[in-house]
Amino acid sequence: MVAKEKYERRRKKYSLLYEKYSKAIDVVSNLRLAVFITGIALTVFLFIIRYYFIMAAIIIAFLVTFAYLMNEHDKLFKARLYSSIFVKINEDSLKRLNGEWECFQDSGKDFLDENHKYAYDLDIFGDRSLFQWINVANTFLGRKALSKLLLGYSKEPELIKKRQEAVKELAANPGWRQKFLAESLVVSEKISDPQNLINWAKEQYEFYEKPWLVIVVKLLPVITIPSLILAFNTEVVPYYVPAFLVLIQYFMLKYKNRERNEIFKISDRFSKDIGVYRNMIKIFENKNFQSDLLKEIQSRMAGKTGKPAYEQINGLAKIIDSISSRHVPLYLIFNLLTLWDYRNMIILEKWKAASGKYLEAWLEGVGEVEALSSLAIIRHDNPDWVMPEINEDEISKFEALNIGHPLITSNRVCNHLNFSSPVKVLLITGSNMSGKSTLLRTAGINLVLAYAGAPVCARDFRASVMDIHSCMRVSDNLGKSISSFYAELLRIKEILKEAKEGKKVFFLLDEIFKGTNSRDRHTGARVLIEELCKTKSIGMVSTHDFELCDLEQKNPKIKNYHFEEYYKDNKIYFDYKLRKGVSTTRNAIYLMRMAGLDIDESLI
Repeated sequence: MVAKEKYERRRKKYSLLYEKYSKAIDVVSNLRLAVFITGIALTVFLFIIRYYFIMAAIIIAFLVTFAYLMNEHDKLFKARLYSSIFVKINEDSLKRLNGEWECFQDSGKDFLDENHKYAYDLDIFGDRSLFQWINVANTFLGRKALSKLLLGYSKEPELIKKRQEAVKELAANPGWRQKFLAESLVVSEKISDPQNLINWAKEQYEFYEKPWLVIVVKLLPVITIPSLILAFNTEVVPYYVPAFLVLIQYFMLKYKNRERNEIFKISDRFSKDIGVYRNMIKIFENKNFQSDLLKEIQSRMAGKTGKPAYEQINGLAKIIDSISSRHVPLYLIFNLLTLWDYRNMIILEKWKAASGKYLEAWLEGVGEVEALSSLAIIRHDNPDWVMPEINEDEISKFEALNIGHPLITSNRVCNHLNFSSPVKVLLITGSNMSGKSTLLRTAGINLVLAYAGAPVCARDFRASVMDIHSCMRVSDNLGKSISSFYAELLRIKEILKEAKEGKKVFFLLDEIFKGTNSRDRHTGARVLIEELCKTKSIGMVSTHDFELCDLEQKNPKIKNYHFEEYYKDNKIYFDYKLRKGVSTTRNAIYLMRMAGLDIDESLI
């Protein structure tokens, strides 16, 4: 079954379930109202006729029934919520397949850096970006993990192979992936940065671990509460005894009260997030994975305790539920009698001592799986795309058959790219809008996907590990008083520096030195290309300077390619097919005329 059919079937299934649960909720709500009204009416009637015993039995029966209906209502409401989440997940999946993903809210703008060596030029983050297309991570660390993969933080071939195997396994389990990711969507907003929570889990307050305090907190309420009961109902215990005990407990609660409140505030702030993480960890740990990387993540999450991470974080969730009871009316009296704040602090500190140091690894593990699940979408939705072969060869290598731009979902045109020895530079010429810049981005963005561990939009793809650098969308920086030309020079300086240091750079240069006269532009571009040919680096340079194409005759490391356009019925058309050799066509005058400029033929 193709991906589109799967998504449509699942969307229909959960839409029907949503309707079913909505109707059931209405029925239970009406029953609950009927039980409430009937219970009140019967109670009043029996009270009037003085059938107190029957009245008491009726009250108990109706309270039990009402509680049961409340519980059923909550379960149905939760089931409907999950149904709506699954509907949205599958609707978004269909939008992704149909090329309608530009409406997705999370474009990764917070990761956008115009000064990054390639991310801005290759549309990795921001509107209509790679991140916007594939991201399904909803936790802070999941989004961060995906951004790091797309920024090339981990390009070792062995790690890439491990990620590829994990991506394949996750892609083959779309139902499990959706179930895992649905848990993060239970909360309406993105899950915030957990660093404060991680720090909080590691902080120890030794005062609450003291043995004498634990004994006092356990025993004192056991003495205080019975003494209060006896003082009010008998003369066995004088009233000043419980009064004195309550006073002791009051001063105990005043001691370090502000410190406890700050600790409890953090737990309140992250209570929903912890619930989400708990459920995601449970789903992840219960799955029997085959790929090494997913097994390693499970092993890291277990830590040295050998106890499942779910059990440990579930313990924290229960403690936080207990802490949240502080918001219940009459809690002040309850706390005064039971020292409940102290009990919660003692249990919390005990949990921190045993498990607090592992919380960061659990949350990072969840984030890593979210990132891999995002890459798995590419594999699942595009089964004809290839898993690239990445190696650590000393020689820079890039070979691709039928490579296309992954973000172009309709009318995509694919081409072959090959840096066969001794070629190091592909010089791309062609008229305006013919596809030169898109070709450069096609090569770059597919290499980004390859290093992340994802499939690439190609029939065959082989490359060595290289540092991607681009110089395409350079603009003025008024804040730093830097012109676009100088900004371009800084970018090229960085590329040259790394290339001359012996690093393998994959460079993408689009119409370089635009901000100067044609003679200087030609001289600068020629010298730059010749310098890059002397290094281990390879790359692509697009240009309108046809004189640069003469370099191919002098240097076998340079190869000319071009795009063409054709005219029909006084309209311009492009086929976006890459051809060997130098472009022989120009369309700037034609485009100027389309813009309204009346250019005489004699001037051409």
